Amino acid sequence: MSVKTIEHAITLSNAEMMAVFGRDDAAIRELEERLDVHIVSRGNQIKIIGPPEETHDAARVIDTWLEAARHSAEGKIKPQQIQYAIDAVRRKEDKDLKEAYGDRIEVPYKGRRISPMTLGQKRYVDAIRKKDVVFGIGPAGTGKTYLAMAMAVNRLVAGTVSRIVLVRPVVEAGESLGFLPGDIAQKIDPYLRPLYDALYEMMGVERSRTLLDTGVVEVAPLAYMRGRTLNNAFIVLDEAQNTTIEQMKMFLTRMGFDSKIVVTGDITQIDLPKHKESGLIHVGRVLRGIPQIAFIEMDESDVVRHSLVQAIVRAYEQAANPEKDKRTEKRREEAAGATEKGEADSVDASQ
Repeated sequence: MSVKTIEHAITLSNAEMMAVFGRDDAAIRELEERLDVHIVSRGNQIKIIGPPEETHDAARVIDTWLEAARHSAEGKIKPQQIQYAIDAVRRKEDKDLKEAYGDRIEVPYKGRRISPMTLGQKRYVDAIRKKDVVFGIGPAGTGKTYLAMAMAVNRLVAGTVSRIVLVRPVVEAGESLGFLPGDIAQKIDPYLRPLYDALYEMMGVERSRTLLDTGVVEVAPLAYMRGRTLNNAFIVLDEAQNTTIEQMKMFLTRMGFDSKIVVTGDITQIDLPKHKESGLIHVGRVLRGIPQIAFIEMDESDVVRHSLVQAIVRAYEQAANPEKDKRTEKRREEAAGATEKGEADSVDASQ
């Protein structure tokens, strides 16, 4: 029995054509491969040819890409958005994804606006807006620290808080501080450098240095937080997987009036001694369920770096938890079996 095909035409502007096709048609090739459709372009019109459901899904993917391009400073789709939009359409979540692209976090440097790029990131940003304490947990590249920094800068500029405090634990990840050159400030500076880099990107170097010099923005190792109470502040604790239970409790109790805390970390990259439990793992058991505290967990699908990073994160997760991988594969096989049975039943009914 031949498979029915339909044709769906979309007319785009020159800018939209450039956004969708780019220079090498990578997005279109990916769409054709993933959805079993054929796409041709003539002038400013593109035609999608394929089975009805696949064709309509492809049109929704292109619509989602266009929304991403409209909210991009460069006016084009980022490579990591290509596959993610296809997956979102498959899960019937493209409407939510387009809302995420429309969410704007304004930061002062050159009028930049930062948007969530995945549904996990959107949940994370929304939680920061609504909750007093937010834990962002996930692998490298999910934007945990970057989005927390963007929200901190945004709240400072809006006058919601009067200062930003950026904190990191200083943990020796296989290297000894004692062998590093310089005094203690110079020794710990590399650990805090990612926070400085994000700050410079969002506020500019000169303005950032002025705010750092005046104490409006403070970047400090976790040990310096003991004994303090931080009022009217946006406080970010980064790399929190490397806090002990005692350090996590100490940090969270620094919170004063009119303050917000965001804690970020990756529980798969813990550098603590083996006999020490991570405070980030422990706190999840202790504080879940408190109304003004949110735990947002992201996974490899939220990684917005090079596509290889997603593959690396997934491979390490599978190596660390092979049983979980077997269960996932079993569920996929069961789902595929159910789909094949449904298709067979549909063919029988049509004959």
